[in-house]
Amino acid sequence: MIKLSRKAKTLIILVIFIVICIVFSIWQNNSIVISNFDYNKSELPTEFNNFKIVHISDLHNKVFGDEQDKLIGKVEDLSPNIIVITGDLIDRRRYNLEKAMLFINSAVKIAPVYYVSGNHEAWSGKYYEIKERLIDAGVIVMEDSELDITRGNNSIKLLGLSDPDFLTSDYIDGTDTSKVEEKLKEWSEIEEFKILLSHRPELFDLYSENNIDMIFSGHAHGGQIRIPFVGGLIAPDQGFFPKYTAGSYNEKKSTMFVSRGLGNSLFPVRVFNRPEIISVTLKAS
Repeated sequence: MIKLSRKAKTLIILVIFIVICIVFSIWQNNSIVISNFDYNKSELPTEFNNFKIVHISDLHNKVFGDEQDKLIGKVEDLSPNIIVITGDLIDRRRYNLEKAMLFINSAVKIAPVYYVSGNHEAWSGKYYEIKERLIDAGVIVMEDSELDITRGNNSIKLLGLSDPDFLTSDYIDGTDTSKVEEKLKEWSEIEEFKILLSHRPELFDLYSENNIDMIFSGHAHGGQIRIPFVGGLIAPDQGFFPKYTAGSYNEKKSTMFVSRGLGNSLFPVRVFNRPEIISVTLKAS
């Protein structure tokens, strides 16, 4: 029987620990989780009962499987009525639109796809190329615009905000919300049930003040590192221990769903924060 020295035992334990950490990190950053929500509201037209919305955000050039087949398979299995994308399909620091288009070109075959921009599209300097490719693929690009989604004799209003960072050049500039506030005020008097697509969860108070019923957002990456029983550690434009990072939030008549996103940007690792697809099923009570 071979006797190991204390140094050898320590080295073996260290190697095992490193291997476990590597395996855990790979799993955390590549295994997609589905977060399912039911949304019950009497204001919903009965025709929209069981209407399913699948929410994708913050892909950041990430590829899941061969030509995005793992991501597409997850979305397809959910059988959505519509797919909504709330920005940062690409990453401005390592721009690669083709990786995003692998997902887009398959997603449009599953259900109608609606998209709003994020800060990475705004700062990429290539937004017009992105927009043109998305439109050519069949995506409905929402730029401070509205449209009706109709079922039977009733409709709901879908609203989309361009990211406010089209008015800035970097994080140092802060966020110019003037255009966002202008559009929200314009939409506040709409009487139909309103669903807003906006990259920015930190503006929830603005959405609520302007009578938006439902909001889909991203941007926070789940807080990047999630501390069990505490929440996210840090998020852009919210700082440490951010308020809005994942799940659903309620204020007055508004409910906001915040996606943890799929990819990473400046910080390349997720901890206790697997990539996420959100699925919301409307329930007209």
